[in-house]
Formats: sequence, C-alpha cells, structure tokens
Amino acid sequence: MDGRSRSQVAESLLEHSYERRLSSEQNGEEKNGDGGVHGLKQRSDRINFAKGDYSDSSTSNGSTNGHAKKADFRTYSTHDQEVLRLLGQYLQNLGLTKTVQALVSESGCEMEQYCASTLRENVMSGSWDEAEASLNELVLMVNQPEALKRMQFLLREQKYLELVQDNKPLEALQTLRQDITPLNHNIPRVHELSRCLMTNGKKELCRMAGWSGKGKVSRQALMDQLQMFLPPSVMLPPRRLTTLLDQAVGSQVARCPCHNLPREATSSSMTLLVDHVCNKDNFPCETSQILGEHCDEVWFCRFSPNGKRLATSSKDSSVIIWDVDLNTYEVKFSKVLEMERENGQVYGVSCVAWSSDNRHLAACGPDDPANDEVWIWNVESNSTEPVQKLKEFSEDVLTTIAWHKDGKKLVTGGSKGQFYLCDIGGALLSTWEGVRVQGLAFRDDGKVLAADVHNRIRAYDFDDVADRQTLTSSYRIKEDHPIMSFTCDRSGRLALLNIAHQGVHLWDLEDRVLIRRFQGLTQGHCTIHSCFGGVDERFIASGSEDHKVYIWSVEKETPVMTLPGHTRTVNCVHWNPACPSMIASASDDGTVRIWTPKSSSGWCLQTFVWCKREKVVHC
Repeated sequence: MDGRSRSQVAESLLEHSYERRLSSEQNGEEKNGDGGVHGLKQRSDRINFAKGDYSDSSTSNGSTNGHAKKADFRTYSTHDQEVLRLLGQYLQNLGLTKTVQALVSESGCEMEQYCASTLRENVMSGSWDEAEASLNELVLMVNQPEALKRMQFLLREQKYLELVQDNKPLEALQTLRQDITPLNHNIPRVHELSRCLMTNGKKELCRMAGWSGKGKVSRQALMDQLQMFLPPSVMLPPRRLTTLLDQAVGSQVARCPCHNLPREATSSSMTLLVDHVCNKDNFPCETSQILGEHCDEVWFCRFSPNGKRLATSSKDSSVIIWDVDLNTYEVKFSKVLEMERENGQVYGVSCVAWSSDNRHLAACGPDDPANDEVWIWNVESNSTEPVQKLKEFSEDVLTTIAWHKDGKKLVTGGSKGQFYLCDIGGALLSTWEGVRVQGLAFRDDGKVLAADVHNRIRAYDFDDVADRQTLTSSYRIKEDHPIMSFTCDRSGRLALLNIAHQGVHLWDLEDRVLIRRFQGLTQGHCTIHSCFGGVDERFIASGSEDHKVYIWSVEKETPVMTLPGHTRTVNCVHWNPACPSMIASASDDGTVRIWTPKSSSGWCLQTFVWCKREKVVHC
C-alpha cells in the first residue's frame, strides 16, 4: 500500500469519493464574499461526518443584513448529528424524499457516506455491476476480513435469482458459474441455487430459494443484510429510530408495575407522547363474584389449562366444577363431583389437578392417616362419578398430585415416604421409596420435581434406574425452613415456594439461585398455594394468613397490589391461564372470590350463593 496505513488509504478513498460527488457543486457555488469558504467548509464537514468524526463538524448557515453576506457557522454535537441521521433515515423510510433533501441541505449532515448511498441506489434499481463497484469502494470500511466475500455472495445471489425469475437461464447460469461459484462460499447454498434453474415459475422459485421474488421487498432485505457488515458511521442499521423507540416502550412497560396487556394491545394502545403508566382499574383487583357453594373451609382452587373451567375443593369433602365465560368473566356453577369413601368418613379434599387436555381432574385429601385414595373424573362427561379410584396405597397418606404433560400418567405422594407413578387406568407403573413429599410437579422433560420434608426440591427420573438407586438428581435446591407448597412456571425453570414463617421465594432451578424473597404477606405453618400469572407470567399471586391476596411483579419484592375481602386465611390463589384479567382465591371463610378489572361503567358486585343441595352432605 505504498507505505500508507490501511486507515490512511480508507481516508483517502473517502475524500476522493466525496470530492467526486461534490465536484458538480463547485460550479454552482457563489464566487464572491465568503461563499467559497462556505462551500469548502461544508465539503470538509461532510467528509469528516462520513468518517465518523463528529467533534468539529459544523454547518454554515448564510445570512445577510442587506449589505454584506457573513457566514454563520453552527456546530452540532455528536448527539445532535446522530439524531439528524436517525430522523433522515426514518423520513426516508416513510417516502418523504424531498423532506430528507431539505434536512440534508439545511443541516449539512449527510445521512450516510456517498459510496454507501450509491450502493443503496444501485441495489434498489437492480444495477448489479454498478453495485459491485460501489461495494469495492467500501471494502476498507468492512468490519470483518471475510465480510467482503459474504457481501459479494449476497449481491450476486440476488442478481442470479432475478435472472432466473426473468426467464434468462443462460445469463443466470453464467452468473452462477463465473461469479458465485469462484467465491467458494456457502457451498450448500450454491447447490440450492443451482437447483433453482429447474424450477417452473416464480412461485416454485420463491419456495425453493426461500426468497420473496424480484422487487423492492427482496432488494431492501438484501440491503438490510449488507448493512450488518458496515459500521454505523458508514450506513445506519435498518429502521434504527424505530428500534430505539421500541426499546424505550419496552423499558417503560417493564417498569410499569401493573402492566398486564398482551403485546398486540400494548402496541395499539401506547403513545410516545407521554410516559406509559397503566391504570390500576385495568388490573384484576375487584371482586366481581363470590362463590359460596361450599359449606366449610375452601382449601384449593384451580382453573383448567384452557381457562374454561374452575375446580374448587373444600374441607367439606366436595369438589365443585364451575364454567367460566372468558368474554364476560362470569363463573357459573356446573356440578359437584361425587366422592364416596369406603369407610364413610370425611377428610376433605386438599389438592386437585387438571390433565393437560382439560378432560380429567384428579383429587386427593389432606394429611390424614386414613387418606389413601386418589379420585379421577372425566369432567367432560355428564356423570359425576369418578372414572377411576386409585386405592393401592393402603400404607400411605396421599396429599399431592401432578399430571404428566401427555395427560395419561400422573404422580402422587405424601408424608409416609413414597410417591407413585400411575396411569389413568389405575395401574401402578413405578414407585420411589424413602422420600416424604410436600409437593410434586412434572417437568416437560418427564422428570418429577418433589419438595420433601428436608426442605429440598429435587428432580427424579422414573425411567433412570441408576438415578433411582442412588437418589441423585439433575439439580437440587434447599431452604432453611419447611417448604409448604411450590409451583413452577411454564418453562419449568422458575419455581415459586411458600416457606413456613418466611413467605414466598422465587428460585431459578437450573442455576440453583434464590432470585427473590417477596415481602408483605403473613405465612406461618398454614399450607398456602401461590401461582404465576398475567401476561407472559409477569406476576405472582399468593394468599396470606392476614386474609388478603398479594400480587407482585416478578421483578420486585414489594407487592404491587393487595386485595382485601376475605375474612379468614386465604389458602390458594390461581390465575386463569387463558385470561390474564381473572384470578380466583379460596379461603377458610368458605368462599371463592373471582377478581377481575373494573369495567369502564363500573363492575357490579355479584354474589353467587347457590342453593345448598342434598349432595353436599357435610355442612
């Protein structure tokens, strides 16, 4: 390079390309006064700006007092110049070309380097030889050594595909053999391109090549790909201002304590003119219904995976199914499921679980020596009798259940030191001994998470004999106090634990890290069930012994909402998985409350206390 450094050559090339573009302007500049200084200063500024040197860049705004013209130099900061470039790009994307030209003329700030602008013009017009020449001028501006070859490949690929679509097979074949293949780049893609010569029509070509066809869309997509190899001082990333605005909106949404809207609703309802803060009236904070069918403490509630049904269970040994209208948020009584115990005693029902297909519901009782049965109903049938009653566990006490994701197997266990894998037909598939469990959950990978009386959560694999013999696990977490209950988010990575005398803790199971201790609620030795919920499971809800429902953002330890209303301990809270604006809470006061947002006209409080039927006999 004749003794010059790479950067010096690049600078010389830039100055040459700019002088070539601006040479036509010299003849039109004013020759009297300070016009020549004005023109020279503006050309210098443009070159410095294109090279990324913003510090000394200024624009000359000529002014006259009627007698003499005096150059008025205005200096733009680096930040101001970047904003001008972003505005120019945004306006250009809107098709406001004349506005962009006026912005460039008045500010003196070029939106991108001349050679980059020329490359864009040639690509968008389909002038491929000129585009190659422009690309060669940018070679020293490329970030990566191999980037030029990749950019050439993309450029020639577009040219080739357009020739194929224009039904010019000989020219396309020549481009493939003489321009694309010698690059020796992305050989599998070259083979795919060669097969495109045999396609019949545009539709088949686009399908085989994964291409949108000749035109503005595919050429703009090509420019977006080429830009990734160039520094932003040469060419701005595509739609950069839109990206920044989206990031700003996302940051405001993340900081909004009550944001509970889907992304589609967020984009259509938010404005850029003011900071975003959600109205709490749109959050599920109002009691819209009180379900009073149970005649004793309500221990558990759970929405079905599709959100269309709600199951509640009580100390009165009843399990009630409610129908949920996802449009009106109204919950209506459906039926009471029968639970006839062989010994005729009453133990209550402390846990229910839905299968993933929404068809079956399983239930088991509290920690009682005689509680050794699991009931399974087909909720979609008209019958209220269980389709299966698992009673092969006469030596155990069953207090918790979890379904496999296939909806055909479930695991159950309790405090006597075993838990069991069964199928929906009642067959015992496998057992695991020596583990007294407080809670169970199935992961998507088939492993079972179990919280035991040693304040741990461990993962067990019923299919791994070696693992079962050594009682090792894929991961394990340990608390200092008893784990009363736990639940996992949809990903299976985060676990929400209710800890005796400590409250609610959020754990990352894979990294074995305690992420957050949530504040506010009162937790003693009562078994309280919390949940993830809201849009993208951004929130956590839990009951409390102070008779309230607490809601937190997963990002903050302090509650964003406290919901009073119950008159005794709130045992269980569950968020409707299909309706982010609906929560159910079950309490020792014998009621289930449905929480929904306030409507624009004011949601009327509806108290549904259904008639006691003879079937619920343990009041």
